[in-house]
Amino acid sequence: MELNETIELMQSPNYKDRFIAEYYQNKIRYNKLATMLTNWDNLKFTPTCPKSTYLLQLEFMEKYIAVLELRAIAEGIVL
Repeated sequence: MELNETIELMQSPNYKDRFIAEYYQNKIRYNKLATMLTNWDNLKFTPTCPKSTYLLQLEFMEKYIAVLELRAIAEGIVL
């Protein structure tokens, strides 16, 4: 899934659909950042921030995703 595939869900009047979109958007961004960090020594660009900053961001993104998963269970939302 790509970010553009979440647009319809994000625009839904149903909060559960928007929640699902938010979850998948965060997962997509997390996976892309993790891939960037895995390939750190072979990137085709020079990152602006030090690797430690991106690692910290990845850590917080992982925690946010975990909170969304807990909330989905509590609210009966199937991800």
